[in-house]
Amino acid sequence: MREIQLRGTHAMTSEAPPFWWERPDWRVLALSPASAVYGLVAGRRMRHAPREKVAAPVLCVGNFTVGGSGKTPVAIALAKQARRMQLTPGFLSRGHGGSFARPHVVDAHHDAAKHVGDEPLLLAEHAPVAVTANRAAGAKLLIEQHGCDFLIMDDGFQSARIHIDYALVVVDARFGIGNGRVIPGGPLRAKVVDQLVFTSGLLKMGEGAAADGVVRQAARAGRPIFLAHVEPADPSRFAGDRFLAFAGIGHPEKFFDTVRGAGGEVALSRAFPDHHVYAQDELADLLTLGRQEGLRLVTTAKDAARLRHGDTPAGFLDRLDVLDIEAVFELDHVPERIVDETLDAWRQRKMRG
Repeated sequence: MREIQLRGTHAMTSEAPPFWWERPDWRVLALSPASAVYGLVAGRRMRHAPREKVAAPVLCVGNFTVGGSGKTPVAIALAKQARRMQLTPGFLSRGHGGSFARPHVVDAHHDAAKHVGDEPLLLAEHAPVAVTANRAAGAKLLIEQHGCDFLIMDDGFQSARIHIDYALVVVDARFGIGNGRVIPGGPLRAKVVDQLVFTSGLLKMGEGAAADGVVRQAARAGRPIFLAHVEPADPSRFAGDRFLAFAGIGHPEKFFDTVRGAGGEVALSRAFPDHHVYAQDELADLLTLGRQEGLRLVTTAKDAARLRHGDTPAGFLDRLDVLDIEAVFELDHVPERIVDETLDAWRQRKMRG
C-alpha cells in the first residue's frame, strides 16, 4: 500500500514554523531586526544572569534551538549511568504546560501531562522529577526529601537561574540549527557563539549532515564532540507489521523513520504539532481509520504520556502501540566521562566556595 501522510485536523501553532528549517527567504529578512534584538537580549541574559549554586552536581542536557533534538532519551541514559556509578540521580524540569505554582515531584502513575508536562512523566519512570520554573527550589526539594546527589536538568540551558557544572548540548544531525537565525527568524534561542561559551560538550544525535557546520564551530572552540543515536527499545514488536503512525513532537518524521527502522511499514502517517493536546474526534478518526485499513496504531512515548490521562475514546488505548526508544552512544565510555566531568566540576566549585 502506498504510504500516505495526513495532517492533524485541529491545527495548533507549532513552536517551530517550517521556514525555520529551510533556506533563509524573505520572511527571515523581514524578521532580522527582531532576531537581532532577541539575540542581543538572550546573549546578555546568559552572560550576566545570576545563577544560584546548589548542594549537588548539576548536569544540563540542553539544545541550541527550539524544537526536539532528542534530549529526553539522552537525559535518561545519563541517569542510568549515574545509577551505575552508585549515585542517586534526580531530574529538574520546567514541564511544558505544567500548572504547579510550587516545586512538585512527579507521580508517574497519577499525575497528568496537562499538569506536569509530557517529558517529566517519561523521566519519572527512571528517577524523581521536580517540576518547577524555580530550579534552585526544585534542586533543594530533590536533595533534602528524595536523597538525590546528582541532578540532571532537562533543558533550561539558556534560561535556568542555577549554576550548571556541565552543559551537554544536543544537536539533531538531520535538522542541525535550521536556518541558523535567532528567534523569531529562526530556531536559535541565542547566537551560537554566545551559547558555546557555556557549552561543556556537544552531542550530535543521529545521522545526517545538517549539524556539521555547528559541530565544526564547536570543535574549533575546543568543545568535545560526542556521537549518539536512538534505537527502538524492542524492535521485534514492530517488525513485519503495518501501521498508522501518528506523533505530536518536534519532528514527527523522525518517529516515522524509527518505526521503519524497527521493521514496521508506515502505511499511513499523521503529524501533529509538538505537545499537541488530542481532541476526542481526532482520536476517534485515527481509531476508525486504523480499523478500516487494517493497521495497528503506533505513537511515541511522549504522546502516550499525554493520552493516558486524557479523554480518549473507548478502546483507543487498548489498540495503541507505543514505540519506546533509547539513546545509544557511539562510544561506550562517553556517558561515564560526562558524569565524571560533571562531578569534577562540582568538586572544584565546592573548593572555590
